[in-house]
Amino acid sequence: MLNVGILVFDEVEALDFAGPYEVFTTAARMHARLHPDAPAPFAVRCIARTLAPVRARAGLRVLPDADFASAPASDLLIVPGGVVDGALACPATVAWIAQTAARAGTVASVCTGAFLLAQAGVLGGAGPVTTHWEDLDDLRRAFPALQVQGGPRWVAHDAAGRLWTSAGISAGLDLSLHLVARLTGLALAERTARQLDYAWQQTP
Repeated sequence: MLNVGILVFDEVEALDFAGPYEVFTTAARMHARLHPDAPAPFAVRCIARTLAPVRARAGLRVLPDADFASAPASDLLIVPGGVVDGALACPATVAWIAQTAARAGTVASVCTGAFLLAQAGVLGGAGPVTTHWEDLDDLRRAFPALQVQGGPRWVAHDAAGRLWTSAGISAGLDLSLHLVARLTGLALAERTARQLDYAWQQTP
């Protein structure tokens, strides 16, 4: 079982975190239907700085499953986007991302979550990154060393496929399904996409 930790913070974009949450929990449910006696492939948690309700963008309130102090180690860390100014300015959040990413086997961002990975020093080296089309120039200006690409739905930042970034909002669904395929096999990813009634774009 892989622990999937999804960061949530005030002004997070709802679909940025809820999309991956739905993909990985649905994948676990589909796996249980196919293999009722096998352990679930994913345990998914929303993690915040504290256990207080998080106010997502547009007002949706979210109750975190764990805080930074109590969350188990994440095998897969998902960093969503939204209005990330507050999270970028929060030393505890940036430090937690850096520490959690260092231990995780796979790290991915959705939309402007790429700014948080960059601020935490997770995105280094010469690999490509992407984000929401509206924020590409801001990412280039803020982190000029990054190779920011527009166009792909998602990109791998490293040859090993450990670090990933995706474009805006719904692109996080495509990347999450891609990660399900990488981590558990294509068949489960396709079954998950079918269950979600989602036209998965399998190529970026």
